[in-house]
Amino acid sequence: MPWILLLGAIAAEVTGTISLRLSDGFTKLVPSLVTLAGYGTAFWLLAQVLKQGMNIGVAYGVWSALGVALIAIIGALFLGENLTWVQMAGIGLVIVGVLALEMGGAH
Repeated sequence: MPWILLLGAIAAEVTGTISLRLSDGFTKLVPSLVTLAGYGTAFWLLAQVLKQGMNIGVAYGVWSALGVALIAIIGALFLGENLTWVQMAGIGLVIVGVLALEMGGAH
């Protein structure tokens, strides 16, 4: 169950971040409200994950790594942002680091 909640937290954070971009500096009402709701939901779900006993390093590592990767990909595919091979390699290294954190904690 904690992993499902963590995926929900990631989805909410990604939604909030994309809406933050679309809010135009909090000048557009609907994207601004979605941003606040997205981040509020993300933090609440992350708190529930931690309450259920998931290690904070693993939870936050997975949350942030997948969030960064998804935001970068969405930005490149839908928002006209650049994503260089160096940036893609960096995202890959973050993901590898989180996997190492997870595997190291299993022993």
